[in-house]
Amino acid sequence: MPDIPQSADFDFGRVLRDGDHVMWPQGTGEPLGLSGALVRRADDLPPFTLVPGMVVSGTLRAATSAKITYLCLNGAAETRRAVAASGGRVLTAHVSALPEMILSRRIPVDVALVRVRPTADPRVWSLGVMVDYVREMIEAARVVVAEIDERMPLTGQDALIPADAITHFTAADGAEPLLPDPVPSTGDAALAARVADLIPDRATVQIGVGGLPVAVCAALRGHRDLGLHSGVIPDAAVDLIEAGVVTNRFKGIDTGVTVTGGLFGTSRLNAFADANPAIHLRGATYTHNARTLMQLRALHTINSAVEIDLSGQVNSEMAGARYVGAVMGQVDFVRGGRLSPGGRSIFALASATADGKHSKIVPSLGNRPVTTARSDVDLVVTEWGVADLWGKDLHARARALIDIAHPEFRDGLARAFDATLAGAT
Repeated sequence: MPDIPQSADFDFGRVLRDGDHVMWPQGTGEPLGLSGALVRRADDLPPFTLVPGMVVSGTLRAATSAKITYLCLNGAAETRRAVAASGGRVLTAHVSALPEMILSRRIPVDVALVRVRPTADPRVWSLGVMVDYVREMIEAARVVVAEIDERMPLTGQDALIPADAITHFTAADGAEPLLPDPVPSTGDAALAARVADLIPDRATVQIGVGGLPVAVCAALRGHRDLGLHSGVIPDAAVDLIEAGVVTNRFKGIDTGVTVTGGLFGTSRLNAFADANPAIHLRGATYTHNARTLMQLRALHTINSAVEIDLSGQVNSEMAGARYVGAVMGQVDFVRGGRLSPGGRSIFALASATADGKHSKIVPSLGNRPVTTARSDVDLVVTEWGVADLWGKDLHARARALIDIAHPEFRDGLARAFDATLAGAT
């Protein structure tokens, strides 16, 4: 390959057109050299729209130019800055739908910025750490700029892309985007213990990232022959695999293999995944597809929420007036857990806000969004117990949820529910 520029030196003026939509992979997939150069030079470029997923770097803190507008897929982590700057322009879509939305240009992508590393075949490059909807992003874009980064693990399956899909190459010169596991709180540990009690040996588990998933991994250390199938996995997944807890022997499909759409971890997870045939990176058309999930044996999916109302409606997007989350893969996996033979869907949340002033089980969501419909909700877990809502009527649901609310709020919730009943008659 001829000499290539450093990412910081790439001339975006050669490729960017007025009104273009620019996208890069979320989380650890972000090419920090390219994304940083883009936002630093935005004032000298035509106006463009960024289409961010979950951003965990500091890139958006530097994106102060009036030339940048936003169309957000997520409101978590640093993407909250983009949501605020855009006045709340957020696309509400399931992860399973994003690939087709990108290919059909319902979500426009004109310029894609990606990370790649070489393989033994010069005609093929690996995306390394993030796949979910990246292949579709590359296919849809007019221009694909790739940052060559050999710090990434060599991964296969849907992480492999043809060299001729790349328009321009640059040499990585930014920091490596890593995501250390947070230290779980005492509350996370209490929740995780209850979640682990619901998961049988030989089940397949879906986890995410954050304090609670890390705590769940720790709580599962006494289990046997679990499978792992997730949109993303953290470093803590390595602990379960190395301890022999996750063997993937009884998944029903992908036997012996951990399947994920992305590696949301540090060099520890990346080193473990490097050329590891027992780790498969697959796109969202596979990881979040109902046809895939219904073939997994005893799939137990674990999701969190901002709040849940007494009918079982789940809000995972807004805390008060702030957009802090997303729809993303939640509903895909909630429904997948119910489709799987022997599977369950678990929502785990603290019973109250961190300051103890507000209950997370509420009488009604009011005008806040319903991320997951009450008809899809199965098990709800707080540190006070488990509410099994599957097949229960609205009265029984409310009583079950009040029983696992924080004791300080139970009487108020009961009064609110009784008032609702009185109004209905």
